[in-house]
Amino acid sequence: YCRTLKEAALFTRRRAATPPADIPPGPVQWRRMLGYLAPYKWRLVLALAALSAAAALSLVFPAVIRSVVDSVLVEGDEGLLNRITLALLGVFFVRSLVSLVEAYNLNYIGERIVMDLRRQLYAHIQSLSMGFFTERRVGELVSRMSSDVTMMRGALTSNLNTLLHQGLTMIGAVAIMVVINWRLTLSILLMVPVVILLGFIFGAILRRISTEVQDELAASTVVAEEAFQNIREVKSFVREDHEIARYNQAIGRAFNAALRLLRVRVVFTPLVAFMGFGSLTLILWFGGREVLAGRLTGGELVAFLIYGLTVAGSFASLVGLYTSFQEALGATKRVFQLLDTPPAVRDAPDAIVLERAEGRITFEDVSFTYGDDLEVLRHVNLDIAPGEIVALVGPSGAGKSTMFNLIPRFYDVTGGRVCVDGIDVRAITQASLRAQIGIVPQETLLFGGSIRENILYGRLDADEDDLIAAARAANAHEFILALPQGYETVVGERGVRLSGGQRQRIAIARAILKDPRILLLDEATSSLDSESEHLVQDALSRLMQGRTTVIIAHRLSTVRIAHRIAVLDAGQIVELGTHDDLMAAGGLYARLYEMQFREADLLAAASGNGL
Repeated sequence: YCRTLKEAALFTRRRAATPPADIPPGPVQWRRMLGYLAPYKWRLVLALAALSAAAALSLVFPAVIRSVVDSVLVEGDEGLLNRITLALLGVFFVRSLVSLVEAYNLNYIGERIVMDLRRQLYAHIQSLSMGFFTERRVGELVSRMSSDVTMMRGALTSNLNTLLHQGLTMIGAVAIMVVINWRLTLSILLMVPVVILLGFIFGAILRRISTEVQDELAASTVVAEEAFQNIREVKSFVREDHEIARYNQAIGRAFNAALRLLRVRVVFTPLVAFMGFGSLTLILWFGGREVLAGRLTGGELVAFLIYGLTVAGSFASLVGLYTSFQEALGATKRVFQLLDTPPAVRDAPDAIVLERAEGRITFEDVSFTYGDDLEVLRHVNLDIAPGEIVALVGPSGAGKSTMFNLIPRFYDVTGGRVCVDGIDVRAITQASLRAQIGIVPQETLLFGGSIRENILYGRLDADEDDLIAAARAANAHEFILALPQGYETVVGERGVRLSGGQRQRIAIARAILKDPRILLLDEATSSLDSESEHLVQDALSRLMQGRTTVIIAHRLSTVRIAHRIAVLDAGQIVELGTHDDLMAAGGLYARLYEMQFREADLLAAASGNGL
């Protein structure tokens, strides 16, 4: 595997070190956005056909007004008036029908695009490595999936609809105006380049400020999310006012950014409106002169004014739409940057599927660095036999958790290799590797559904007998039956309705149901009362039977069940042996052990004296 593994490691490190490429606004970004319309092209064609028909029919009304003024009113033909009125009602009815077809199909496409984008974004985020989640906040990711995707939907559906409808209407109206009087039309069109230039200038400003607004809103979402997730700490430290102040500051920054955006908008919109109404004034003045000169009839002037209003309204909508598109580009850029973020840990092109593992774990000259910081692990060597229980102990920051995380390949080593059954974990597919590993963390966080759903997370296709057997083995069946709805009891977000010991036993039942060959335990009893600790320890003893087990030990009194103890200090294994051997050696382990028991004796003495 040597050549393949070296290439895979180099590839992974390069991808991890390379940030996602910047997404430049322009044709490339628009083509990528429009690509989300491709699966619904036939619905889009139908919607566009209906839209074109609606735009064409909307141009009929000014022509009818021209006929009414020049023919009906001048000649006094009441019958012609009746026929024109009925025809106009028919036109409006047909226009309503095609508008209905257009609106339904465009909104259908919009909702599907939102669903597709959120599915793609969520699936991609799930594929990213653990390192990504240590650097990004949950609130930021939620904001990307909600508000940013919604802005993209608007750009691709309602804004695109407006662009096409108003564009077709404006083109059609200008064409008719040229036919009516080309000199009058030319004088009006001279103002168009000025408005376009203003649109580009203001659009660039709006895009920049809109990006700031979205970033500040995401930051305020992060503050709220963190406070809600840590509500127990907020209330226990009486920090409600502090969190309210933090959120107020964050939302205040978002407000200030939104205010800057508003200032630009309120200047730009009236300016464009003034130019539009100024154009109509010129139409009235120049058109009146054309009527007086006999080159234009009164009906044509009225129709020209209405077409001019149509063009002005369409042009104002298009200019405003341009600014909306510029604002949406900021959201689009953030979504695409997230989609383009590569996983730091990836399967090798020819990675193998690990079937039922024996459970041997080997660290061969392993070194590891988080980013460019100091090495967390340095040249670690450790061989764990199938079925062996090994405890990792040492002071805080010694590298215990890092070794723990390298086994399921949450991170890739920066030197050496970690092997399972003699195969480098980088040569194994991540899914098949992690299917062989069960993890019981120190602090168990459950999903917000029922107890049944949480246990079945270990094996989704397990039957009722397997479920109950796993709960019994975890000493959880009895307390579950005592709950109001038994296995259907909803545990609440993060399992808050259960005690720490109950959550741990649910996690153990989940691990038992998974039936892994390798078990990783992060001292699951360090924060439990005596009764809960006894029940959890008993459940863990059953879980560890016949499995290779690695324990991160925070309390040295619990490591006696280990066959061997690896003592880490400053990223290296400095001692390795049984409890008795290490105590007899009088090294770091013995000092840590004696220190912990001395503290326990002092606490017991203080408790006995009523302190």
